[in-house]
Amino acid sequence: MAATRGPAVASSSVSIWASISALGLAFLAGCPTVDLGDTPSEIGLCNPAGGAQYFQDQIWPKYVLRNNAANSCATVTCHVGGGNGLDYPAQIDYAAAYRRTQLYLNCGMPSASPFLTKPLAGIDPHGGKDIFADANDPAVQVFLAWFQ
Repeated sequence: MAATRGPAVASSSVSIWASISALGLAFLAGCPTVDLGDTPSEIGLCNPAGGAQYFQDQIWPKYVLRNNAANSCATVTCHVGGGNGLDYPAQIDYAAAYRRTQLYLNCGMPSASPFLTKPLAGIDPHGGKDIFADANDPAVQVFLAWFQ
């Protein structure tokens, strides 16, 4: 009689675990996925509140180009295909230009961003020349507004 109990007990144990496993899988199959939102930009890159659209609409024309070719950062001899640290593509690709610019931003302290301090007179040496006489320049204000 002992020989018949052993297999019956083992068989019922396997049956119980199989039922629990099936129930667990059925429960997990009904779980919805969680939407974590957009893929974040690369870790360590600053993404100002105004984002890429503000860069395209405000920063590029009013800060980089300056609406004045003589005082523009985006010339072939400066930052377009020139091999300088901040090197924009010759054919404007706003996504690529924004990505390159992000390397020179400081979201924790926007006024310490090399993208601002290099062309701002008296802050960091800039091989091209000082582009902005002081922080009151309208282009500097456009830059700072990018972070708000």
